[in-house]
Amino acid sequence: MNNPQDRSNSDGLGAAHSSTAEAILVRLAQAGDRGAFDELLLRRQGPLRAMLLRLCDSPAAADDVAQQAFWSRIGSLRAAGAFAGWLRSIAVRLWIAEKRKREPLAGTTSELEGSESARAEHPGAAMDIDRCLAQLSGPERLCIVLSYQDGLSHGEIAETTQMPLGTVKSHITRGTQKLRRGLADYARLSPSAEPRKDGDDK
Repeated sequence: MNNPQDRSNSDGLGAAHSSTAEAILVRLAQAGDRGAFDELLLRRQGPLRAMLLRLCDSPAAADDVAQQAFWSRIGSLRAAGAFAGWLRSIAVRLWIAEKRKREPLAGTTSELEGSESARAEHPGAAMDIDRCLAQLSGPERLCIVLSYQDGLSHGEIAETTQMPLGTVKSHITRGTQKLRRGLADYARLSPSAEPRKDGDDK
C-alpha cells in the first residue's frame, strides 16, 4: 500500500476529478493516476461496504473484503463502463472464497440447523432485517442482498456469483419466504407494530 505522503499528495488530484465521468476515471486509474483511483474509491466504497455488511459476520470482515476488492488489479478491467459490476463481482467472489474456508457455501443441513438454533435462543427478541438475513444460508443471503439491495436481475446475479440461473431463483424464493416469516415474527413481537389508534398522533 502507498504511504501517507503519497495519499496526501493525491488529495488535490482527487478533488480535481470530482465531476469526472466514472469510465474516464477508470481509464485514468489504469494509467496510474492516483487521484482518479481515490475518486473511484470515494464514490464506490459506501455502496460496496453496505452490501458486504449484510453478507459478512462483522463490520471488520466487511471492511477487509472491501479493501481487498479495491486493491484488485484494476488493469484487468476491459470495459471501463462496467467498473461497478466488476468491483461487486470481485467482492462477492472474495466473500465466497473466505466463507468456503470456514463452511460449505451450499445450503447444508448444518446451516439450516444453525439458523433454527439461533432463532430458538432468542424467542422473544426483536428480529430486524439484518438478524433475519443472518439466519439465511450463505447462498440465500447472497442472492437476496444482490437482488433486493443492489437491484440485480436474476441473470445478473447468476453471472456475478457464477451460480446456475435456476439455483439463483431457488435461493431467492426460499430466502424471501424465510425473511417474510422472520419479519412476521418481528411484527407480532414488537410493541411498535401495534395498530395505531385514532388520535395517537395528536
